Amino acid sequence: MKGLILSGGKGTRMRPITHTAAKQLLPVANKPILFYAVEAIKEAGIKEIGIIISPETGQDVRDIVGNGERWDLHIEYIVQDEPRGLAHAVKTARPFLGDSTFVMYLGDNLIKDGVKPLVDRFNAGNADSLILLKEVANPSSFGVAQLNGNGRILCLEEKPANPKSNLALVGVYLFNKNIHTAIDEIKPSRRGELEITDAIQRLIDTKFHVESHTLSNWWLDTGKKDDMLEANRVVLDEMSEFVMQGTLEGNTLISGRVRVGEGSVLRNCTVRGPAVIGNNCILEDSYVGPFTAIGDGARVSQAEIEHSILRENCQIKNFNGRIVDSLIGVNVELMRSQHKPVAYKFMLGDDSKVEVV
Repeated sequence: MKGLILSGGKGTRMRPITHTAAKQLLPVANKPILFYAVEAIKEAGIKEIGIIISPETGQDVRDIVGNGERWDLHIEYIVQDEPRGLAHAVKTARPFLGDSTFVMYLGDNLIKDGVKPLVDRFNAGNADSLILLKEVANPSSFGVAQLNGNGRILCLEEKPANPKSNLALVGVYLFNKNIHTAIDEIKPSRRGELEITDAIQRLIDTKFHVESHTLSNWWLDTGKKDDMLEANRVVLDEMSEFVMQGTLEGNTLISGRVRVGEGSVLRNCTVRGPAVIGNNCILEDSYVGPFTAIGDGARVSQAEIEHSILRENCQIKNFNGRIVDSLIGVNVELMRSQHKPVAYKFMLGDDSKVEVV
């Protein structure tokens, strides 16, 4: 079995952050989302992974992920010229996939239990496809499955205006080679894309065996800012260990589950976990609250930060204010010239410079 991770697309829902970075490289608990997908596939015993990339952000993905050596894997990159649907991505990857069975994993998704149990089930059975489902509050935003009373799939629809159920297709799919024929037999949808839901429906219509599994634990689709913050919250909340590799100076108080990386200095700060602070950060006279992730090389002074993601090399200088529910990009400089205590929410792209007056 092979793995196929989708890390293309233009990330329009995450702009301005994704003007300069692939959304799959954005960090959750200071680790790129894409790494969680790679690790889940490795845990399932799969050694060959193809990663779908776009012309715009593909080189960044190559540079950060590499050839798979760090995971003892072989990674091959496959360029999808335009984001023309998930089924089109599979079609683009066909030379890599050949006739192998494969697991397809959307690179901006996180699943608590990984994919090993599903891969084991698929390999042990005789299904042509296994799809993952999850009950959601907003099914019209996803592909949706309708089941009969015995759990058999009756039909699939992509982002229907009037959903027939609340069962969304999770961003993980398992297929054998028959999916390629099904993709060849479908046409672009009204969105102009080759939909994977249409291809799976084609399998069903032509009497191939499609099974489903409904997740009971969490699944997170990190397509928007608030989704990213929720993913960060969930992953940090499951962090169990306290790790202190940095230096504490002055009147610094650490409580709860906190990780502080090598070379970081916290001076006269309070940190309440769960929170993670990267390597070579300097924090002074600041408060870091729960569900906060601060990337490598950040500089923070006189600020309160909670339920936020700060990326690498952020500089928040003499802010004298509270930052909550925020996603702040690489190399952002944020400062404030007035001292009236207020709370701010930000979504700032890489290399921004903001002065609050």
